[in-house]
Amino acid sequence: MTQSGSQILQVAGRAVPVRGDDIDTDRIIPARYLRTVTFDDLGGHAFEDDRAASNGAHPFDAPQYQGAAILLANSNFGCGSSREHAPQALMRAGIRAFVAESYAEIFFGNCVSLGLPCVRVAPADAAALMAAVEADPTVEVVVDLKDQTVRAGDLNVAASLPDGPREQLVSGSWDVVGQLVEARDEIAATAAKLPYVAGF
Repeated sequence: MTQSGSQILQVAGRAVPVRGDDIDTDRIIPARYLRTVTFDDLGGHAFEDDRAASNGAHPFDAPQYQGAAILLANSNFGCGSSREHAPQALMRAGIRAFVAESYAEIFFGNCVSLGLPCVRVAPADAAALMAAVEADPTVEVVVDLKDQTVRAGDLNVAASLPDGPREQLVSGSWDVVGQLVEARDEIAATAAKLPYVAGF
């Protein structure tokens, strides 16, 4: 997958299924990690409390899913508080794309701003993808934003992504901060012409 500010046409890799509806951002990254100054070390704390409660049975602890790049989920993934730390933690844990039945709106938006595609699939297709990955954790899963499909071996299902976010990702215009940095000379020139900016 290409990185910051680049076109994201597809994401391919192994997947990790995280079953359950309404998995909220507090479960993804506990609130005690919101005090961190940077996001750098959040990856190791993703799903920390769920993992502790499951005594090693959480998918993020399972050896067969280590190194997964795609997270498979059910409905309303990322609900709860609007913390940006949730997608940041998952990105730093190696996740580069999400496939789920539905997402919380703010989580979805935070993911797009990081270049992390969140595609939607029908509930039956989510179940089929999870079953395929659980049966063979080595299967390559391909999230194709151009064709709007998700493939896992011989399984090929339709996926959807709203036109606006999809265009941002495939055109490489998703990195708003990167665009500001690239246009810093133009911004400075425009600011210099504004009378109310003088003196700041």
